[in-house]
Amino acid sequence: METPQESFISHLVELRDRLIRALVFVLVIFLGLVNWARDIYTLLAAPMLAALPEGGQMIATDVAGAFFVPMKVTMMVAFLIALPYVLYQAWAFVAPGLYAHEKKLALPLLAASVLLFFIGMGFAYFIVFPTVFGFINAFAPEGVAVMTDIDKYLSFVLSTFLAFGITFEVPVVVIVLVRVGLVSVEKLKEIRPYVIIGAFVVGAIFTPPDVLSQFMLAVPMWLLYELGILLAQMIGKSEHADEGGYQPADLPMSQPPSQPMSEVEMARELDRAEAESNANRERS
Repeated sequence: METPQESFISHLVELRDRLIRALVFVLVIFLGLVNWARDIYTLLAAPMLAALPEGGQMIATDVAGAFFVPMKVTMMVAFLIALPYVLYQAWAFVAPGLYAHEKKLALPLLAASVLLFFIGMGFAYFIVFPTVFGFINAFAPEGVAVMTDIDKYLSFVLSTFLAFGITFEVPVVVIVLVRVGLVSVEKLKEIRPYVIIGAFVVGAIFTPPDVLSQFMLAVPMWLLYELGILLAQMIGKSEHADEGGYQPADLPMSQPPSQPMSEVEMARELDRAEAESNANRERS
């Protein structure tokens, strides 16, 4: 039998191995894409290039910027492509320590989080960037040559991608808060006005200093908050109906019936009963 120290070391070794696998996978994809680094950056810069006035162009003010900026973009793309495998390694490390009901909840939320993050990035690239860049560059004074530094453009794009990606995670956050019991759906409805104000404050902080981009971040955040409330209500109702199908007499309780069981204890009893049932089927 392993001692606590040996168990801790074995977990560290497993974590190290999974991190190495994830990093190697990202590196392999990066090496496969590095030959098209300039094309990848051109694709990323397409919204800005399309919005520049005639004669406008992008420049590299840093000595090595023309080399390192496309490499950074390629590494970012490689990480996004490898993200499902990276998350699989993280899930394989964490999953053995979760109960069955926790796995059933965590896996869909993880998949939804990744999907929503990508949707947020796509929303920023295809809708926000063309609109905002066109709006800003239209105000360039006559005789002023608009030339954007590629390194600063990359920083702006990454921060915008992060802002919109996190914004689109709002439904998942709402569902988790309701599911773990930190807040109720009724309370979320009560604080709706404060959430709307907060959405516009966040939009003002993480977007360029114009009203249009602020609205384009704040309005989706508010709508996604409403979607999270709706989904939390649906999940709550379905789980309540499922729990109603079990009778206390059907469960091998480890405590007297006179003591009410909490939701977590009830779930553990269900998991234990399911494991015993599977073991009996295997023996038969």
